[in-house]
Amino acid sequence: MKTEQLVDLLARQAGPAPRHVVETRLAVAVTLGLLASVAAAAGVLGLNVALADMGTALVVKLVYVAGLAAGALWLADRVARPGARWQPAARATTLVLLAMALLAMSRLIATPDDERLALLLGRSWTSCPWRVAALSVPALVAALWAMRGLAPTRPRLAGFTVGLLAGALGALGYALYCTEVSPLFVLVWYTLGMLVPAGAGALLGPRLLRW
Repeated sequence: MKTEQLVDLLARQAGPAPRHVVETRLAVAVTLGLLASVAAAAGVLGLNVALADMGTALVVKLVYVAGLAAGALWLADRVARPGARWQPAARATTLVLLAMALLAMSRLIATPDDERLALLLGRSWTSCPWRVAALSVPALVAALWAMRGLAPTRPRLAGFTVGLLAGALGALGYALYCTEVSPLFVLVWYTLGMLVPAGAGALLGPRLLRW
């Protein structure tokens, strides 16, 4: 059989290729992951009854985590497409981290020496990263499922990216419970919690996301 005949046979009645596959799969993963994170935080940990009184501290926390989620989602969209440039999305995600670091350092510098350790440790530093990581598990499963049905050519990077996205979704759920207000606490311990599923994704990527 000639090549042209084989191509014609394979394409016969194939219909148009589905559109917006990447966007659809990632949107499903984000929706399911966020709902699961919020539901688990509310059902297991309980919501912080003083959320409305946290003011700017809550806004800063949510903007930081949501910014990382948006950056990771953009990066996931890029690495899911063979040949797409992912570097701008990676730089944007890094800028979110750097902006939070600048804010945290400015608050640290303005704080008396004897109060700085409290800014870092708060009251829940030993549990915060692990709770963020635990709340991200459903989102990690959903995000790996989404990426597995796409076409990443860098499976380790793809795994890290969806893991970071899952971590950010887990952190959004945890923020509804958390009582900490220090930007330094959020920068260190929230970020560490988000890096746990990111690291897990990087390890699983070559096994689960390879073509």
